[in-house]
Amino acid sequence: MSIFAVRLKECRKNIGKTQLEMAYDLGLTERGYQNYEIGNYEPKMGTLNKLADYFDVSIDYLTGRSENPKRQP
Repeated sequence: MSIFAVRLKECRKNIGKTQLEMAYDLGLTERGYQNYEIGNYEPKMGTLNKLADYFDVSIDYLTGRSENPKRQP
């Protein structure tokens, strides 16, 4: 499983959301969101930006380029 999939699932669980709730909030299908969490697909840049904004973390953190989840100004 990719670091992105692991961190995505971790972020979702940290805020107590289900996969269905996440899919709805982001305008995705439940299956589409699940595919991100199990590592079948990686999101396009627009969706990656939405995810980072939603969780208030950096894209670098989601993709494994940084261990620091905080966004830099």
